[in-house]
Amino acid sequence: MSSSGSGQACRTTTRASFGRHALATALALALALLLPTFAGLDQKSFAQSERTGPSGLALPRFVSLKSDRINVRRGPGRDHEVVWVFVRAGLPVEVVQEFENWRRIRDSEGEEGWVFHSLLSGRRTALIEPWAKDGDPVPAHKKADSDAAVSAFLKPGVLADVYECNGTWCRIGGDGWSGWIDQKRLWGVYPNEVVE
Repeated sequence: MSSSGSGQACRTTTRASFGRHALATALALALALLLPTFAGLDQKSFAQSERTGPSGLALPRFVSLKSDRINVRRGPGRDHEVVWVFVRAGLPVEVVQEFENWRRIRDSEGEEGWVFHSLLSGRRTALIEPWAKDGDPVPAHKKADSDAAVSAFLKPGVLADVYECNGTWCRIGGDGWSGWIDQKRLWGVYPNEVVE
């Protein structure tokens, strides 16, 4: 609904609009009843069953950045303006759309833009709780068990390589450390996703 205008039509119900309103209410109710059916599906498996891009790969999917300097453009092509520049290789990004050799990506802060496909890697990485910038350190365990010994404490925003995920826990690591972390604490893998 637009915020401009007087808004007169927003509160008036005519006989014709009542029928449309009843239909919309019925559709909303049907959707509400079906929603629990889909609630158990993880985002990635649902996305994969619904969409693949022209590349034949699933949309959406996680990848990582190949280099320390990657221009992100407003549209799919070099003639589109650069809206920002990534300056750290290995960051996870989510591919949400494909157009020819260009990929629309989303970063951990929800920003989207287009990059050339060859600047992306299939190497899996993740960020530790990027949404909790000043949060407490997150434990990485020696085994996929919250009662297992802790191998490292990781600050929110730490970048890690993803070695494997079993749908609940992921084995991750970096320079001189590795461990298992609750999969829900990572940005770069989907809930319930299995990574081998």
